[in-house]
Amino acid sequence: MTNTAHAGELFLKAIIAKEHPLLIFKDLFSLDDNRADTLDLVSLIKRGKTHEFEKLPQVLWVATGQRLPNPECFERLRRVRNSIQHFCAPENEDFRALSLEFIYTIIDPLIRDNFGLFAIEYHEDHSVGYDHVVGCLIRYQLRFSIPDDFEVGEIRLCRELKGAEESYREWLIGELKRIGREDLLSE
Repeated sequence: MTNTAHAGELFLKAIIAKEHPLLIFKDLFSLDDNRADTLDLVSLIKRGKTHEFEKLPQVLWVATGQRLPNPECFERLRRVRNSIQHFCAPENEDFRALSLEFIYTIIDPLIRDNFGLFAIEYHEDHSVGYDHVVGCLIRYQLRFSIPDDFEVGEIRLCRELKGAEESYREWLIGELKRIGREDLLSE
């Protein structure tokens, strides 16, 4: 859970930094010590403080005009992250589901739009492909960015979709049609 939040924080800061690298720092004026002619990297590293995780949605909006796609999920993850870091893990929380929701409803659309990246291509076990991740996403009915070279071989999408709501099924079928891979729906 904390790794998910940390990865999200880094991506949000990277998107903000695309506008201007100094925008990830809070209180820029405190960096001026009245002795240096320019602000250098060493000074930024020594004295600079970046925005806290909880403020990143607002900083993202101010810097880029982009809103988080799922602010409710961000807030739930922020509270769980805070609880884990400062106290203990909350009971009765499905960390896997919350992590997947955060990654695929917030980070995935943002990195696709800002960097042309697809979250399914960056999971913990690259050697086996992303079939397992895709299966989990379908079971949780989470929409995800699908690259043009999308391929699964270990799972059958038609089987994974059996319990899905019609709107989710239609969305996935539409995405597969968009990339010309309706064949992945066959038994």
